[in-house]
Amino acid sequence: MQKINVSLIGYGYWGSKLARNFQNSNFFNLVSIVDKSKDNISKAKRDFPLAITYKNYKDAVKVNKISLVIISTPTRTHFEIAKFVLKNKKNALVEKPLSLSLKNVKQLELLAKKNKKLLFVDYPFLFSGSINYIKKIIDTKKYGNLLEIESYREQAPVRKDCDVIWDLGVHDISILNYLLNINPTKLKSKKINDGKSILSHTAYLNLKYKNKIDVFIKNSWISPTKIRLIKFKFKNAIIYCDENEPIYKIKIFKKKSKNNDYNLYVPDINLSEPLSVMVDYIYKSIIQKNNKIFENNLNLNITKTLIKLS
Repeated sequence: MQKINVSLIGYGYWGSKLARNFQNSNFFNLVSIVDKSKDNISKAKRDFPLAITYKNYKDAVKVNKISLVIISTPTRTHFEIAKFVLKNKKNALVEKPLSLSLKNVKQLELLAKKNKKLLFVDYPFLFSGSINYIKKIIDTKKYGNLLEIESYREQAPVRKDCDVIWDLGVHDISILNYLLNINPTKLKSKKINDGKSILSHTAYLNLKYKNKIDVFIKNSWISPTKIRLIKFKFKNAIIYCDENEPIYKIKIFKKKSKNNDYNLYVPDINLSEPLSVMVDYIYKSIIQKNNKIFENNLNLNITKTLIKLS
């Protein structure tokens, strides 16, 4: 089996995680790493001594043997780099969010289709065992209809290239789109900043769907503790999905009676690192020349919702 050659653009906090997962895969070979920072390049050379390093991403992308380019750079640069990658007929994986502009997202989707290349976005939780377990519960209506969702996503590095909705909220919106496969009918948001920056550090979001599902989301960079908790309220059970838990990520509280009494059930789920699962998905997609998760305008729908909330 011949490995697929990969180039990574951006060797920062998240880029290093992506590099590790692609290099550890049996399906990919990390050929080159691009970064403008001398410190990042030095670290890349230590971590991946066999990879060629570049300062200019165009030099790396133009190499014929490269089939996939990973873009893990500041949000404002995603569009221009992804456009160059797709024009050079390479498959692209872009760190979330793909772009803050719906027009740019449409252009990239059309360019990928025109050049018969695949465009992936790193929405990591779509590949987590916990979220995919929840998806099966929703699809089969095992505990009756889904009524409400509450999501709390708190504590993360403060960013300068996008606000908290585009940074943390994108996880919630991508999960909702993946699980429900419909767009919200009503949206409200309340955003808070510290007055020193126009970028919101905290946001409270409300979404309503035509099937009467109500969703509440709190996103905040500012928190003394890291919280990654989603509560799913069904007719006959409440499910807690806590990505901070190392093993018991899913707790199912089944209703015992009409009273407020529950039985606790902790199911077995796939605990593989979501990025590792995503890497396997990308390999299969390239080999089979399809991109099932991203079909039906996933990127466009996520971007439309984020723009309405921003």
